[in-house]
Parts: sequence; structure tokens; C-alpha cells
Amino acid sequence: MGDGVFGLAGMKILYCFGMKYIRWTRNILTVIVAFAGASPAFGQSTYVSGAANLSAYSAASTPAPSSYDDPQSGSLLTIHKRVDEVNVLFIATNKHGKFVRDLNENDFAILDDHKPPQSIVNFRRETDLPLHLGLLIDVSGSVESRFSFEQDAAVSFLQHTIRSGFDQAFVVGFNKQSRMAQDSTDSVQLLSAGVHSLHDGGGTALYDAIYRACKEKFLKDRPDHPVRKAIVVVSDGEDNQSEVSRSQAIEMAERAEVIIYAISTDDSGLILRGDRVLEQLAAATGGRAFFPFKMKDITHSFASIEDELRSQYVVSYRPADFDADGRFRTIEISALKKDLQVRARKGYFAPQQ
Repeated sequence: MGDGVFGLAGMKILYCFGMKYIRWTRNILTVIVAFAGASPAFGQSTYVSGAANLSAYSAASTPAPSSYDDPQSGSLLTIHKRVDEVNVLFIATNKHGKFVRDLNENDFAILDDHKPPQSIVNFRRETDLPLHLGLLIDVSGSVESRFSFEQDAAVSFLQHTIRSGFDQAFVVGFNKQSRMAQDSTDSVQLLSAGVHSLHDGGGTALYDAIYRACKEKFLKDRPDHPVRKAIVVVSDGEDNQSEVSRSQAIEMAERAEVIIYAISTDDSGLILRGDRVLEQLAAATGGRAFFPFKMKDITHSFASIEDELRSQYVVSYRPADFDADGRFRTIEISALKKDLQVRARKGYFAPQQ
């Protein structure tokens, strides 16, 4: 993160941490099948080749489709109105890597598509913003040596992070296929059981797992209140089974406006190709990759993610010279104070009229 915007009020403002869509709730027109080809593909990726063949999450653990309109179904045409307001989550750290939590709007410079925003709508800390989290655990044969410990560390992370009645999370295990071990819930007990139900073995389809979680969970996640969207990937980053590419997985995360955090399961002590993959996935979405060498460091990595998720700022602004042309617009946020570093997602996709 789904997308990069907040909200849902009155006329159903659909927030996804990026572009804000105002949905005319009941202005739904039934369309005959012949018109289906002309219905708008709202928020839809231009790449469909690999995703179309991906197997669905296990029916036993996936709930029935929700009642919101499926833009790909062709059976309904929903009228949407777009508003040019962007919301961006970011964190600031000092030269020692410690989070700085007492900054204000005047401490930062923002560029959208290389231009200062037309106006800043809001700036605030979001330490208590509800969290929608996806935990994606690599269960391929390559992670066998530390799998049990990683499960315990993941459960501890969920216990410390997910607040009942406030946050939600889901658990997916992936090798050459993705399996929903536990769908979205605020129950840590159910989430923990889902983590411990996973068994290792098989190849690795990391990109498919990220792509599908972003598309099937977060892109369709349209809550009636502001939330943060994040994925935590536990993997060695070595993909040998995916149908979609790394760039396609990153683009879907950008469209869903999901922050990706990665914890490497590689314990070789070397910088391998998979480590670079995890770094790229995290950097593109405003997240961070961790490379724990010792098993106890895995717990520290989860704790660092937990701390970061509670140390974020959010800025809402209206871009200058905004066009609803569907293209990718870059975001650059920099700190004006010396020795401060800012980490945020690289940009967002504008809606397309």
C-alpha cells in the first residue's frame, strides 16, 4: 500500500493511502453483457498475463466475495468521481537511525511529479492509525533450517502488533503456490494458529505471493476509516516459480499503496541475489529489509518493524498540475533539518478518466 489515500465519509470516500475516490454509493447502473467490454477498468493493472493463471487462495480459508462492486465483472457499472488529494505515510530518522517523532510540516519539503504541491491539506503523526497487515511466509524447502523459529518469532510479532477490535491481519504461506492460512481477522489466536499450520517444502513463487496479496486483499480493501497497509515478507528472496515478474509485483504493490517490509531467512552471512531482491521490494514501497544472521536477530527484526509501524507521519496534499491520466507520479519527501533521513514510497498511479 489497496493504494495511497485515506477516508470514506458522507458519499463514501474510498481511502487507500494515495488517490482518494469518492464513490456515488447508489448510482449503480445495470449493464447488459454486450456492454461489458466497454465498462471502465478502474484501478486495474495493465499487465494481466501472469496473474490470470495464478491459482486462487484455498477456498476453505477464503470468505465469500464481499458486496463491493468487482470492476472486472462487467455486470455492473459504478460511477466514480476522483479527487486530486494524495496521502503519504513516511518515517523520519536521525543519523543514528532512531525514529524522530516530534517534527511538523515545516520540517519537510515535498515534491509531487517534481513540483511542490498546490497545497498541504493535513500533516500529522499516525502512531495510532489502524493497521491492515499481511504476513507472507516463505514455506519453500530453502527455509527449512530456521522455519520453526521463524514461526515463533512471527507469532510474537503478531501478539505485540495486532490490537483486538482495531487492527487486522492475514497470514499466507507460499512456495510455488500461495495458501491463505488465516484470512483477515483481529484475533491473534486465530492468526497464531494460521502461522503454526504452515509446513515447509517446495519451490518459491515470491513475486506471485506479493502480487496476489496486493491485488486480492489490499487493492480491494476499501475500509470506511483511515488505515495503513503493510506486508511483512519472511523469505530468502530467491524466486524460481513465479508467473509474474518482480516489476509487476512492485507495480501492484504501488497500485495498492502497500508498504513492504522484508525479513531475510538467509543465514549464510553473504550478500546473495535474494537479499538484493528483498531490498528492492522494500525500497520501492517505502519499507525496509532486514537481514538477521542469528536466529535471535529475527525477533529483533520483527520488533523493529513493529516500532516503525507506530512511528509514522502522514501528509495529505493536492498536487500541482494534476491530470487523471493513469500515469505514475513520483513522490519525493526530504527533511530540511540536518542529519535527518526520510523514507517513503516512490510514487503512485493517478486514476484514469
